[in-house]
Amino acid sequence: MSSAESSIVQFANVGLRYGTDREVLSDISFTLYPGRFYFLTGASGAGKTSMLKLLYLAQRPSRGMIWMFGNDVITLPRKAMPDFRRRIGVVFQDFRLVQHLSAFDNVALPLRISGMSEGQIRKPVADVLEWVGLQHRMDARPQTLSGGEQQRVAIARAVIARPEVLVADEPTGNVDPEMALKLLRLFEALNRLGTTVVVATHDVNLLRKVPDSLIMRLDKGALSDPTGALRYPPRREVMKG
Repeated sequence: MSSAESSIVQFANVGLRYGTDREVLSDISFTLYPGRFYFLTGASGAGKTSMLKLLYLAQRPSRGMIWMFGNDVITLPRKAMPDFRRRIGVVFQDFRLVQHLSAFDNVALPLRISGMSEGQIRKPVADVLEWVGLQHRMDARPQTLSGGEQQRVAIARAVIARPEVLVADEPTGNVDPEMALKLLRLFEALNRLGTTVVVATHDVNLLRKVPDSLIMRLDKGALSDPTGALRYPPRREVMKG
């Protein structure tokens, strides 16, 4: 496609069904550009989680085409998939922390899986825990942390490898409004560093908290873009260099 070089993600006429059921996503087409902040919204059952699974490569579409980082991921060899997934950070609604590991070890997990040595791991993990305000809790296990603290550990783990795209599924759904705003500010800070951020939420109050954000709305598996998110050009300052 002509805009593939300047985009980071493209969906073209994507459909998704589970088994023989009707499609949960139909004719989904959009383009995500580097360094933008996107909200994906819609009622419960609209298909937000299914669309995020396609974005972080946990699910293949039933039809249509998906390009990421200039590559057709539908035909991508299986052996190339791990490298692609490392370029995408994911924050799950239910945190998915490893309960017997400390906050430090949960955040360090992606780096250890990638083969980094313990000497290389300590400083970046300590730095990102400080960034999310948990430097004093790095030895704590998840069951001793509050919901907001667990979510911040999950965010730290998602961004420790400096992903090009961050996908967050209802990241504020289990915290109070004050903590929700703090989490949103962390996503904004990451976005300012150049990461493309996609936050799925049903909380319409959050949509006004990020002035430069773009909104994609799902309704019964179909996508609309009230702020022009599907066709918005890249920010000039992000594209330099």
